[in-house]
Amino acid sequence: MKSCPYCKITIEDHWSYCPYCNKPLIVNLQNELKRTGKQIFDNKSEFYNDKTNLISSLQSEEPYDSNINQDEEIEQRIQKIDETLQQKMIFGESIGSLLLEKSSLYYQKRDLSTSLKILESALNNFLDENDLMNAAISHNEIGLIHEDTGFFDDAIYHFEQAIEIFENIHDYNKLIQVYNNLANTYYILKDLEHSYGYYDNALKLAEQENLTLEEIKTSSNIVEILFLLKDFDKIKNILMRNIEYFRHTGDIYGVIVSLSKLGKLYYHLGHDHLGHDHLGHDHFKQAYQYLQDALELIKKMGNHSKILIKAKLKWECFLYLGKLNLLWNNEELAEEYLLKSLKTVRIFENESIKESLVLENLAKLHDLKDEYQIAINYYNLCNKIYYRFGNDFKVAEIKYKIAQIYNIIQNESEAIRYFEEALENFEDLNYSKETAEIYHKLGDVYLNKGIIELALEYFEKAKKIYDEFQDEYNLNLITEKMRSLTN
Repeated sequence: MKSCPYCKITIEDHWSYCPYCNKPLIVNLQNELKRTGKQIFDNKSEFYNDKTNLISSLQSEEPYDSNINQDEEIEQRIQKIDETLQQKMIFGESIGSLLLEKSSLYYQKRDLSTSLKILESALNNFLDENDLMNAAISHNEIGLIHEDTGFFDDAIYHFEQAIEIFENIHDYNKLIQVYNNLANTYYILKDLEHSYGYYDNALKLAEQENLTLEEIKTSSNIVEILFLLKDFDKIKNILMRNIEYFRHTGDIYGVIVSLSKLGKLYYHLGHDHLGHDHLGHDHFKQAYQYLQDALELIKKMGNHSKILIKAKLKWECFLYLGKLNLLWNNEELAEEYLLKSLKTVRIFENESIKESLVLENLAKLHDLKDEYQIAINYYNLCNKIYYRFGNDFKVAEIKYKIAQIYNIIQNESEAIRYFEEALENFEDLNYSKETAEIYHKLGDVYLNKGIIELALEYFEKAKKIYDEFQDEYNLNLITEKMRSLTN
């Protein structure tokens, strides 16, 4: 017997899903992770634990001059490529590589639709020429754009096509990178079984081919799954080994990401140890220091790295500094960091899951400040993103939070509407605990409205679930309410 890492209820060892909170348990994950103590990341020269572009121009470390308008510079480069394309087409020369470069420039501009169209042309060009390497690269880049825009089935298809080609031509370095990209897509979808499976494929292949850096990259990506499982000891071991490796190799990007992840780790450790003397407080202080150290290193990078890269390194530091200051009731500073995080995320991704995380924390901040309408606005913005990405649980959770705000400000009609919408979502997902809570809340709302019959009906539904969960506290509470109403 063991406890579910999410809801903490006792479950059977062989279960792959928790029947109480309906979350995947990844039965063999802990045993598999014991197989190796090595770790990983996602991009060598840019940023880690994100997606890996295989087009060389996206990987390059070209100096960025802050005195030059970047969009204007990109337009000039596109114009030169177009001129060269015309010449090559006249002489019937291959244009695939130029199309890849052109698509990468539109990607930097965040014009994803144009970038995608050009990539599809490049792919067709490479397939006609039987240029398998560049066809696979094109599939990978197309997959990344589909992931960006929330078309995950298309992203998975193109990553799988790239994997098949790289397997056939034995390009193991690129194969490992695409394994990581596919694993990341499944991670976004919260399909942890498939996500871990592809990370593990990457890890085994990196070990087999003695690709130490790729081992380090992949292990770091697995850290994100370990955060969901709350295996903080293993996360710490991986990150401390990572930071030592990157300091030894002089990889500033690796050091920065390791520091920011350590900040995130100690933030979660602080929550895990709240109420244990000063341990929680000490962990929060360590989290703050790691995050500040990461930002200081980013400052030292100066203007020698692209704004896009620095934004990808900064956004989560700002997010967790905002969360820490929110925890410490430093509301002005919390809002400043959260707005910085939002602005930074929007440099490299629009309406992404990352943006929704920041918006949700901004909503929480304004909720605590009793600025309820602002909080509702932020919640609705992040819910729009969660809906687009198919995260049904978060959609339900945010609706529940909005309903509670309307309940506080005594807008009963809107409270009931959002409670019922959240209830429908949670019932579809078979999330019994949350379903019981909403039944209970709806019972209270109808009780306040004096509609006793409906209140009793919802209380009875909640009671039945509390009884199944053996939740004695809520069972006794709701039984007393029902007895009082009956009397």
